[in-house]
Amino acid sequence: MEKYTEETALPFLEPLDDWCFNNDGIEKKFVFDNFIQAMGFMVRVGIVAEKQGHHPEMFNVYNKVNLRLSTHDADGLTKKDFDLASAIEKLD
Repeated sequence: MEKYTEETALPFLEPLDDWCFNNDGIEKKFVFDNFIQAMGFMVRVGIVAEKQGHHPEMFNVYNKVNLRLSTHDADGLTKKDFDLASAIEKLD
């Protein structure tokens, strides 16, 4: 499984709105109007992630959701992460 560095990830990050490379993964912060919208988003992300068999790290405080994608069995960033980020972008 090919691992991406910050440099090799750049072309894949370009079409992804506000995702950034950090510590061998990609991350994005989402802000919603309220807690219910944030939780609904997390549930939708969970469904997409389960279908892809690839699960993000998700952190929530009230109306904010932070997502981090990294392929743990590859110990770094892979195509799986970009595929899941693209699917998440379609939810927002």
